[in-house]
Amino acid sequence: MRIGSSLFLIALGAILRFAITKHFNNVNLSTIGVVLMVVGAIGLLISLVMMTTRRRTDVRYHHDGVTYDQPADTREPLL
Repeated sequence: MRIGSSLFLIALGAILRFAITKHFNNVNLSTIGVVLMVVGAIGLLISLVMMTTRRRTDVRYHHDGVTYDQPADTREPLL
């Protein structure tokens, strides 16, 4: 799940939870809205964590083709 789909689930859940007042038999739209908001929030957190921990590579173009070089690790070592 990406950021866009997570935000869509949060918005859809908020609409179901707060904006719809019609009641259906055996279906609680408020509960479905809360579930969608929670799933969207979890998906958003996972997407952000994966985006920040993703490895980056530098791309250098040579006359004979493309070579991928990894940048130097600038993070501090864990103790």
